[in-house]
Amino acid sequence: QVQLVESGGGLVQAGGSLRLSCAASGRTISSYHMGWFRQAPGEERKFVAAISASGGSTYYTDSVKGRFTISRETAKSTVYLQMNILKPEDTAVYYCAANYVRMSTTPNLWSYWGQGTQVTVSS
Repeated sequence: QVQLVESGGGLVQAGGSLRLSCAASGRTISSYHMGWFRQAPGEERKFVAAISASGGSTYYTDSVKGRFTISRETAKSTVYLQMNILKPEDTAVYYCAANYVRMSTTPNLWSYWGQGTQVTVSS
């Protein structure tokens, strides 16, 4: 089992920055691919970014490319999502996810999830 706990969400003005953290416990996550998803009210959960187990590959949804950066610090079993130039449309609950087999943009294919952290961007 892998337990994931997100933190770092909050209220920020458009153009501002936030850094989300996802702390993992249980099994070591060094062998797990890690991802971030988000869910706005009334919408489905959507892929934001993912990083491979080795950290050598990263993937982003088009709307956040150039603004968000996913990274991992294996020694601390933590994954980060640095979010810059935030926009009101980035407002959502952000979830951290882990998966052993592969990365995917499909939420149902990820095995472990955190409880989420709210990000609100005001205009």
